[in-house]
Amino acid sequence: TPNTEENMLICIFFHNRPSAPKIPDGEKDIQKKRQNKDTLELQCLIDAHFEHRKKEEEELIALKERIKKCRSERAEQQRIRAEKDKEHQARREKRRKEEDDAKKKSALSMGSNFSSHPQKADSKKGGKKQTEREKKKRSCGHLNCLSYLFLVDLRDKAHELSKWIKTLEVTTLRKRVEGLSKL
Repeated sequence: TPNTEENMLICIFFHNRPSAPKIPDGEKDIQKKRQNKDTLELQCLIDAHFEHRKKEEEELIALKERIKKCRSERAEQQRIRAEKDKEHQARREKRRKEEDDAKKKSALSMGSNFSSHPQKADSKKGGKKQTEREKKKRSCGHLNCLSYLFLVDLRDKAHELSKWIKTLEVTTLRKRVEGLSKL
C-alpha cells in the first residue's frame, strides 16, 4: 500500500534526520547556571542603571527648583531695591523742595526784618487782609533789604580793591627803589 510506504519513508526521514548534538546532563546544568548567572548579572546592571538615572533625574529636578528659587529671590531683591531707590529719590526730592522753600522763606523773612514795627504787630494780630498801603510798605521793606545787601557787598568789594591798590603801589615803589639803588 502506498500509504504505508509513505508513512515509513516519513518515519525514516524524521528518524534518520540529524539532530543537535546531545549535551550531557552535567554540562546542561553548568550551561543553565552560567545563563542564570549572566541573566542575574545583566538584571543587576539594568537595575543599577535605572537607579542611577532616577537619582540623576531627582538631582536635575532639585537643581531646576534651586535655579527657579534663586531667580525668584533675585527678582524679589531687585524689586525691593527698586522700591528703596524710588523712596530714596522721593525723600531727596522732598528734602530739596523743603530746602528751596526754606531759602525762599528766609529771603522773604529777611526782607520783613527791615520793615516797620507796627506792620509786624498788625501781621501777628490776625489773618486779616493787607491794605494796598501795607503791601507797598512790605515791598519797600524787601527793596530796602536788597539794597542794604547790595551796599554791604559793594562796600566789601571796595575794601578789597583798596587793599589791592595799596599792595600794587607798594610793589611799584619797591621796584623803583631797587632800580635806583642799582645805579
